[in-house]
Amino acid sequence: MTTLQRNIDGPELDKRAEPHTRIEGRFGIIDIGSNSVRLVIYESAKRNPVPIFNEKVMAGLGAQLSETGRLDPDGVERAMRALKRFSALIVQLDVEHTAMVATAAVRDASDGATFAAEVEAATGLELRVLSGKEEAAYAALGVLSGIPDADGIVGDLGGGSLELVDLKKGVTGKGVTLPLGPLRLLGSGLSQKEILKEIDKAFDQVDWLDKAQGRTLYAVGGVWRNLARIHMAQNEYPVRVLHEYQMPASEAADLAKLIERLGPKSLAKIPDVSSRRVGALPLGAMVLSRLIAATKVKKVEISAYGLREGVLFDQLSDADRTGDPLLAGASDLAKRLVRFPEHRHELGDWVAPLFGPGGLGETDGQKRLRLAACSLADIGWYVHPDYRAMHAFEQTLLAPLAGVNHAERVFLARVGFHRHEGAGEPAAFGNLSGLLKEEDHHRAQVLGLALRVAFTLCAATVGVLPYTRLVLTKDALTLNVQRSHQAFCGEVVEKRLSALARVLDVQSKKVIV
Repeated sequence: MTTLQRNIDGPELDKRAEPHTRIEGRFGIIDIGSNSVRLVIYESAKRNPVPIFNEKVMAGLGAQLSETGRLDPDGVERAMRALKRFSALIVQLDVEHTAMVATAAVRDASDGATFAAEVEAATGLELRVLSGKEEAAYAALGVLSGIPDADGIVGDLGGGSLELVDLKKGVTGKGVTLPLGPLRLLGSGLSQKEILKEIDKAFDQVDWLDKAQGRTLYAVGGVWRNLARIHMAQNEYPVRVLHEYQMPASEAADLAKLIERLGPKSLAKIPDVSSRRVGALPLGAMVLSRLIAATKVKKVEISAYGLREGVLFDQLSDADRTGDPLLAGASDLAKRLVRFPEHRHELGDWVAPLFGPGGLGETDGQKRLRLAACSLADIGWYVHPDYRAMHAFEQTLLAPLAGVNHAERVFLARVGFHRHEGAGEPAAFGNLSGLLKEEDHHRAQVLGLALRVAFTLCAATVGVLPYTRLVLTKDALTLNVQRSHQAFCGEVVEKRLSALARVLDVQSKKVIV
């Protein structure tokens, strides 16, 4: 994996007075945005953070910012009610560490400082009002925490501003914040034609946008996620996971231009449009279509990780920050859902001969998927045997994991299915098969069947597999078993070994050594 660096033109988040150590206990983030205020509580600050509580209130603090230069009075009242509740929840849920940040509306409003002081007095928490450069930096850091090798441009669209940051293979470059949030544009009083001119003028002043040509736009923000949901529905896309969902830039632009022309009543009839986004969606779509035109990116990829995840990632220990998010997430999930989480080490070693030079071989990327699959291999154990295969398939496909694209999700899900079902085909796989190459389908089947043999052999317990070993040659798959453990090799083990051998197109045999 690429080592993360942050050389953004602004605050250098990588410069620390001393190395961070691991933060123990629950970690909460309160994000006070121009359109919404949100509390997210994580079990702890981890490489692959999974929320245990997530609540958002559409306060609309920035609704009148363009017109009056001040925060919306009704929005202030709604926000304060929400923030008082959030502070009570933080106490109730024993949150040990809390970061509270505010972005464009509070930063730019003439009464922002007064509001910030009232928030601190009401909650007892310190409020950090981020500068535009800090907001851009954290947004980029959040994207990189979930997509470590990201290469392109980050676009984080909030209610009051748009943050853009250049990324080059996991390294941040220049960043800028622009006053193009839908809520701000909505309250500007300008006509659609005038808004288009303002958007294009803002992009024309960013002299590095042409470097994004032919690359990827990593889209962050609720409005753009809503557009992606519509695109998913239009294309009957089977994996309903927004993180790392990709759209060709031309299709994203066409959809955005269509949404621009729709009124509130028409938008409200679209099943995948949130009622809370109806007002902002056309303007957010307009910003997206003009950004695609200005950058000439090749594709748009959704990042579910943004500013909040960037704030959390910056709090991680130095060791955690350099970890692989997929492997860290799979390991963490295993600790919650499998019988013996430590079993992954034995499983990884036991199946490795199938993927060595004498077997199927594997790249570094394929190896990390194999190791993740070994962590998740027992994820369906507690379900009735008739449903374990599909449960493992669905749980793995939709798992809250980062650092894994949709094709890789399908690979891991297929491994989980074959670990329980054998060589059959999952009923749901028809719509998903196009996401994987034939070679990867075969590799997933081999790995799943090998794990099926392993779990049958050791009864899902730790300590048996090291006394056995798989050997794969061009003619045979041999299970070597030390004499002290030969009793573990029963009829079912031999049957499942034969099934694995057939998929590898070799003969199976057992040898007592």
